[in-house]
Amino acid sequence: MFLFFNQSYCRMLEESFFRDRTADFVMMFLFGGGLMVFFGLFVNLLFLGQAFTLMLVYVWSRRNPFVRMNFFGVLNFQAPYLPWVLMCCSMILGNTIWVDVVGMGVGHIYYFLEDVFPLQANGYRILKTPHFLKVLFNEHIDNNNPPWVGDRPGGFQWGADEGENLGAQAPNVGAGDGNDANLRR
Repeated sequence: MFLFFNQSYCRMLEESFFRDRTADFVMMFLFGGGLMVFFGLFVNLLFLGQAFTLMLVYVWSRRNPFVRMNFFGVLNFQAPYLPWVLMCCSMILGNTIWVDVVGMGVGHIYYFLEDVFPLQANGYRILKTPHFLKVLFNEHIDNNNPPWVGDRPGGFQWGADEGENLGAQAPNVGAGDGNDANLRR
C-alpha cells in the first residue's frame, strides 16, 4: 500500500508543484532523507521507507488543502487530514507510530521552511537548491522562486502583456498605411 502512495503522491507533486523544477524536487528528497536518518537514529528506526512516503503525502496534502478525500468509501475528509488518517490506520494494524511521526514531522518541517516561512513579513527561503543540482538537471539558474509565489489566482496572467487589456481592439494591420509597427505586433 505504501508503494502505491509513494508512486502516486510523488507523481502528483512532480507534475504540479515541481514542474520544470527537478533540482528542487531532488533537493526535497535529499533534505527529507537526511533529516529522517538524523531523527531515525534517536527513535531507533532502521527502515524509513514508510516515513519517507508519509513525508510526501504530508507535503502534498498541505499544498492541496481543499481537495476532498475518500478513504475506502467509508470516510470523507479534506486532504490535510490524510496523514493523520494513515497514522490511525497504522495504529489499528498494530504498527508503531514513531515511523509515522518521523515522516509527518519531517514533512511539516519541509512545508514550513518552503511554503510558510518565506511568505512571512521578514521571511526568506532557507532551503535553496545548490547550483550544482540545477546544472546537473539542466535548469534555468535564475528561476529561484517556486511557481506559486506571487502568481495570480489560477496561475494565468490574462491581460498582463505590455499594458494591453482584454477586449481591446486589435490594431488595423491590413490597412496599408505603411506603418511597420502594426505589422510587428
